[in-house]
Amino acid sequence: MFETCTQVNLQRGFGGGEVYTAAFTRALHASGVPTRLFIDALAKSWGVVSMPQARIEPLGRIEQLIERLRGEPPRWLAFHTFAPAPVIEALRAQGHWLTAFAHMPLYGRDPRPLQPFDLVFAVSRHVIASLHAAGIERVYPQPLYGSADLTRAGAGAAGLHARSRYDWDSRKLRDRLLGALQALSQPLRQAFVPSPPFKRRLGLTLGIVSRLTPIKQFPLQFSYLSPVLARHAAVNLEIFGSGGYASIRDLERALAPIHDRVRFWGHQSDVGKVYRSIDYLLTGLPEQEALGLNVIEAQACGTPVLAPDAPPFDETVLDGATGLRYRDPREDGGVDFERTLRRVLEGGFRFDTVAARGHLAQFSDTAFAQRVRALLAYLAAVAP
Repeated sequence: MFETCTQVNLQRGFGGGEVYTAAFTRALHASGVPTRLFIDALAKSWGVVSMPQARIEPLGRIEQLIERLRGEPPRWLAFHTFAPAPVIEALRAQGHWLTAFAHMPLYGRDPRPLQPFDLVFAVSRHVIASLHAAGIERVYPQPLYGSADLTRAGAGAAGLHARSRYDWDSRKLRDRLLGALQALSQPLRQAFVPSPPFKRRLGLTLGIVSRLTPIKQFPLQFSYLSPVLARHAAVNLEIFGSGGYASIRDLERALAPIHDRVRFWGHQSDVGKVYRSIDYLLTGLPEQEALGLNVIEAQACGTPVLAPDAPPFDETVLDGATGLRYRDPREDGGVDFERTLRRVLEGGFRFDTVAARGHLAQFSDTAFAQRVRALLAYLAAVAP
């Protein structure tokens, strides 16, 4: 059994990977393994997740990790964000045992960042299959999945109000300039046009609750779904999440046929309130999605999910009980999505709370802690 785990997550933004890191830290703590977590010095969102057991240290650059660990006894390192191969080799030369989380499937991605690690953990069977297909052999054989965590700092302090739909990337000059302009103009806008609170509209409410990143493929998805939704005037789309300039621009173009029934609300802290404010969660396209913590969280709130019938959603959505899976619209132009939408509009689906209880048990904190204990036993047997 390892006495401690040194985790590395240098993501500056906040998303599922950061929620997962916090959940993994809590599960390790439940097994008596404390965490030392290295984060990016410019990251600002770690305070919104519950992780009181972790010792958190900022890094300016990943290369600084070599000096931070120099002279220390060999450690178990778990990377949530990757490091260049020279950094990995330098850490290995110090005697550390190096593992990494695959938070994304490798389909269409370069496998080389994962190749130097001693062992790779995956969050779903879908990701495990992608690792094997890419030739990654040192893979923990069981998916770790995750758990539904609806607690965020500041949640419940206020209602749902419109916030910026943009995530400005400080590494890009354009985003720095646009972000500065938005920051300067925001007080003036608030003075004359206060941010409106969320209020449901009449009809069926579909919701996106996600960072609006390229891996979700929302612009491509809505190039097929928007014409379908345009034929059903009773359907509204509420988008809770933010994204980069290009992602927002492309999504707005794809949503043009239904622009008058779409509202952007930006990132919200009280995700539980968000899920309970919509009728159905709408996922993105499947193959670049690893697990979908938002899918698990929505179902935990009793909110059903509409998702393409493909991995990983066949692992997370119990079709006909906690949601409905439809044929990928790239295969049929959205025909099956429209059939599913008509079923929903006609009242032909009800969330099955009894079936959901058994399905969601595998994504509970207790089940996640059990999987982490099994992982620790495995590591004790294979680690040097």
